[in-house]
Amino acid sequence: MRTIETHLAEVTALVEAAVRSRPVEPLVVTPEALAARPDRYRDRVLAADVVAPIDLPPFANSQMDGYAVSTTGLDPSGPTALRVAERIPAGRAAPDLLPGAAAPIMTGAAVPVGADAIVPIEKVTPDSFPPAGVDAVVEVPAGVVAGAFVRDAGSDVAAGAVLFAAGTRLTSARWGVLAASGLDAVEVRSRPRLLLVSTGEELAAPGAPLGPGQIHDANGATLAAALAEVGVDVTVARVTDDAAALLAVVARHADDVDLVLTSGGVSAGAYEVVRDAFEGSGVTFGSVAMQPGGPQGWGAVGVHDRDLPVVCFPGNPVSSLVSFEAFLRPVLQAVTGVGTPRARWTVPMAHAADSPVGKHQLRRGRVDVDGRAHLVGGPSSHLLAAHAEATVLVSIPVGVDRVDEGDEVEVWALDEPTRHEKADR
Repeated sequence: MRTIETHLAEVTALVEAAVRSRPVEPLVVTPEALAARPDRYRDRVLAADVVAPIDLPPFANSQMDGYAVSTTGLDPSGPTALRVAERIPAGRAAPDLLPGAAAPIMTGAAVPVGADAIVPIEKVTPDSFPPAGVDAVVEVPAGVVAGAFVRDAGSDVAAGAVLFAAGTRLTSARWGVLAASGLDAVEVRSRPRLLLVSTGEELAAPGAPLGPGQIHDANGATLAAALAEVGVDVTVARVTDDAAALLAVVARHADDVDLVLTSGGVSAGAYEVVRDAFEGSGVTFGSVAMQPGGPQGWGAVGVHDRDLPVVCFPGNPVSSLVSFEAFLRPVLQAVTGVGTPRARWTVPMAHAADSPVGKHQLRRGRVDVDGRAHLVGGPSSHLLAAHAEATVLVSIPVGVDRVDEGDEVEVWALDEPTRHEKADR
């Protein structure tokens, strides 16, 4: 049997070579495009540095509704009466401010040449704007300093600065910065494309009536959801115990995907469809010293004049999910930059547990408010509901047949750590 670490290294090399060669993809920076195809824009990661083409803001503008004034013409000891000049709305060119004048200015409007401060409307007398075109005087209080309530050009971002580095995940605020900078498009990493195949005569589609000896296909749903969490585009298929049918499905999709992932049909039984289809054609089948998830397959299949990488997981749903956490999630997350890398930390056991001494056991568990690990459900690989209740995998390495209460164990996060888990780390 190979170790988890050895198998992880081999799967990583296989998958990384396939998905890192994906070309970059341009995405248009418009609200219309974002609204029309939200899934295409969600969780995208920049393929190259983005440099600011202009200052943000691009010109000095007012932070408040008020009056644009020149502090050089103000009385430092008391109020100053100034003639009310032409209004300056947002979105229009501002006429120069003449000496002895104060210009009504709206939030976001350009600060006129000759002004160096904004006095909020509520600080002047009278504290309202006069009707447009009416001759009026306004009193400005003492104490106005240069730069008050002025947003300087480039105070958010200076032209030529790196807005976002390659590898940055584009959030809603970052899309806004790109739009504000006037960029029409940015280059993002292309999402890996994967063919996910659930295998087995016993599988029925979720929602379909069950025939004799059938079960609903859980692996298709669980693995499709897990792959989406790390930014992978997934094509889903389901085949029976027919090697020719499996090969036909792979051939049909080979030109459109970077990687094939199968579940089921990898053990030593009489109806191991994945093994029957791929063994001897570049895919190796063997066992990893782990529980659950021991039987594994890995390699490449020659199809359409290319070597298509294939990763094969066992069919029991927990075995399949744990295999994804151990072997595929790390490399896919690293390549796409989507999702949070799974945390690992050490905690004491809340109770004793046995483990097969020759295998690295990954038990479902939770960490309590005192930072102790509790196992959830038994070790059987069909207990998917118990896995759904778990927040961590409790790692009991090869060579350990028992852990007692208080023994330190490593736990692998299955989701975002809870408050007390974060504190414990």
